[in-house]
Amino acid sequence: MTQFDSTPPSPADGHDLIEVRGARENNLADVSLDLPKRRLTVFTGVSGSGKSSLVFGTIAAESQRLINETYSAFVQGFMPSLGRPDVDALRNLSAAIIVDQERMGANSRSTVGTATDAHTMLRIVFSRLGEPHAGTSSAFSFNNAEGMCPECEGLGRVSQIDVDEIVDRDKSLNEGAITAPNFAVDSWYWKTIVDSGLFDPDTPLRDYTPEQWEDFLHKPPTKIKQAGMNVTYEGLVVKIQRLFLSKDRESMQAHAKAFVDRAVKFARCPACDGARLNEAALASRIDGRNIADCSAMQITDLAEFVRKVEEPSVAPVLAALRGTLESLVEIGLGYLSLDRETGTLSGGESQRVKMVRHLGSSLSDVTYVFDEPTVGLHPHDIQRMNDLLLRLRDKGNTVLVVEHKPEVVEIADHVVDLGPGAGTEGGRVCYTGDVAGLRASGTLTGRHLGHRARLREEARPHRGVLSITGANAHNLKDVGVDLPLGVLTVVTGVAGSGKSSLIHGSLGGRDGVVTVDQSPIRGSRRSNPATYTGLLDPIRTAFAKANKVKAALFSANSEGACPNCKGLGLVYTDLAMMAGVASVCEQCEGRRFTPEVLTYKLRGKDISEVLAMRISEARDFFPSGQSRAILDRLDDVGLGYVSLGQPLTTLSGGERQRLKLAIRMAEQGRTYILDEPTTGLHLADVDKLLALLDRLVDAGNTVIVIEHHQAVMAHADWIVDLGPGAGHDGGRVVFTGTPADLVKNADTLTARHLREYVSTAP
Repeated sequence: MTQFDSTPPSPADGHDLIEVRGARENNLADVSLDLPKRRLTVFTGVSGSGKSSLVFGTIAAESQRLINETYSAFVQGFMPSLGRPDVDALRNLSAAIIVDQERMGANSRSTVGTATDAHTMLRIVFSRLGEPHAGTSSAFSFNNAEGMCPECEGLGRVSQIDVDEIVDRDKSLNEGAITAPNFAVDSWYWKTIVDSGLFDPDTPLRDYTPEQWEDFLHKPPTKIKQAGMNVTYEGLVVKIQRLFLSKDRESMQAHAKAFVDRAVKFARCPACDGARLNEAALASRIDGRNIADCSAMQITDLAEFVRKVEEPSVAPVLAALRGTLESLVEIGLGYLSLDRETGTLSGGESQRVKMVRHLGSSLSDVTYVFDEPTVGLHPHDIQRMNDLLLRLRDKGNTVLVVEHKPEVVEIADHVVDLGPGAGTEGGRVCYTGDVAGLRASGTLTGRHLGHRARLREEARPHRGVLSITGANAHNLKDVGVDLPLGVLTVVTGVAGSGKSSLIHGSLGGRDGVVTVDQSPIRGSRRSNPATYTGLLDPIRTAFAKANKVKAALFSANSEGACPNCKGLGLVYTDLAMMAGVASVCEQCEGRRFTPEVLTYKLRGKDISEVLAMRISEARDFFPSGQSRAILDRLDDVGLGYVSLGQPLTTLSGGERQRLKLAIRMAEQGRTYILDEPTTGLHLADVDKLLALLDRLVDAGNTVIVIEHHQAVMAHADWIVDLGPGAGHDGGRVVFTGTPADLVKNADTLTARHLREYVSTAP
């Protein structure tokens, strides 16, 4: 791979500093600093120290807000609301492009190909060169009526409703025969069916004639008269397909998702065999392959195929397509295919897919903002990511990176270390300058930059095995492996080697197996750690007992809620075509409760003050009982800096995983599966995580961790290494054994990097 010159470009003039003055967003303590433009700046510090508040919540947010203000009020009405960050002044900002880990849309029509425009370019190539000719590029689009398969409408799969999951044939309509949501007796949908005159509402469904049964389930939309009004009647299956199956699954409420999962079976479309396109599009070929074949190919193979296509009439499109595909390979995503749905990508994969759009951009003097771009990357791939960050900088851009990995900190031109702690103990600049100065600074980050975990001297004995046999999901090649029980096992390998397919695909759902991942936690902005963990119940009980009043008063979702903001603490104002704004409720001043409730105290604190406490503070306030037990577990997983009332929607993926772990870790004799638990952890906090994993194992549990962090690998009792590469070059177990055996005897990519890591340990 091409190596890039790590020497930063020389400054151009006196305006080459982003000046931040008086930043107070979230926990920032009146931060003022200068950031060099056209440089690579890495922001470090423990979780909750204020890195994201400074980079995303202040600098990037203000840049995007200022850009939005250049549009007309009408256009701004269609844009997301962006409030002004709490900062005195920001000078010399350039346009900011945020490349974060937010999962890409889970819409089944969004794929890697559509998200990167590679599929669009491929469609143009097929519309010009495909034989026989099928039409314009839209004739090859599964999202366009001209190209989509008419049977599955471009989804590649068809749904079949299990009738016995939506009705009870032994009951009549009046007895509640329809069991699907929204069709209860006396509901509007129920009345439409009963008042149609087509059925006797007292007759059990099993006694319907064949014609009545067909009308009941499959009659197409038909106008009928009901009480002098024209009403549209449609069969139950037709209506359910319209109500539930025409919507994107992610937009459904929880009960609707549960119903669809129970009642609907999805199968590969028999008409297009899952290819999503109609016959004409699939018949058109280039060198024997149709566009669906190309989209299903691993991107490394597709890049090779496209390189062989030569045609002057589409040379510019071919060149752009080759560039995009090569960028995907270069960024470590060559194991994906263009037809991979974006909703199935991890946060790290989503971030790298977004990066592809910017690598070939002609824009310069842009500020690129990255959120831990190495998430999900094996040490082998981090060097490639570093080269890409340097390339963006060398095009004359400002690159701001929030990161914990020392490999990324090492390449920084400038480092900003925030802390010294988290929450109210953080939010201050502990160091700014170059990497050499950071090492000598004495800050927590500086002290841990060269820290290395040692290999475990002696592996703990296991007590039997958990066997996986014949695993073939995705790229796995009939994999069989025994995972030892009662120890810490780390499953590793490059991104795309098959780790998640092996562990989640083979162990998920087994009795006694607890999967703790980084997926979003269901809940509104009213949900917080206190409500999610059940901690609020003993807190409310304690307040009620101390004040001899009802416990319901101490819930912001119940009787005690401020009537003005409904217990949110914020009032959301719709400004019509202007962007809406959220402002602190004037009546309760953001405290969420009525004045009466706030008069009730527990050891001198009201309920809003308790919910504002950090978990570490709350442990001292609740020294015993159920509350203390829950708080201890939250602190054990490294969430001591999070406040009890912090909305769950503001937690990162790593924080969500640790919150779920805190709830489940009280269970004994379990097998815990953790997916990259070091995500978002400072170097100093990784040691605390290792101690927590040890406590879980010593309590009689089995812990299986999918992880790239070399400190976790070194600390393991057992290693399972997959590879040797990614995609079809992976999918095999290339090593099982102790970390010491891996370092001493193996020659896998993991072995080489772990060998280098432990050789530099003090």
